[in-house]
Amino acid sequence: MKKLKMGTPLAGIIFGAALVAIAVLIMLIGFWKVLLLVALFAIGYFIGTVENKQEFLRDTANKIIPAKEAKMIDIKSEITREQEEKQEESAVPEEEPAEAEEETEDGE
Repeated sequence: MKKLKMGTPLAGIIFGAALVAIAVLIMLIGFWKVLLLVALFAIGYFIGTVENKQEFLRDTANKIIPAKEAKMIDIKSEITREQEEKQEESAVPEEEPAEAEEETEDGE
């Protein structure tokens, strides 16, 4: 079977069929039972596909909860610092062309 790629008619048919199946299950057995089935499927998929589960869970937990030694960033101070840097950078190039114009006038 060819690889399933997003945006192809085959992917549309498969995803459409999956959503219809979920809708039928919700109508037949109820929302919470379908939610339980989906959660159990996700756990089974995780167990079957992830090779190093401990490393995966550790990496995921570190992304969600940073390590204690990680430096906390104050967003307001970072934004003001970046704005000040941009103002300093934009102020310097404006002065240089004015000096260059004065030199050309004197040289003429």
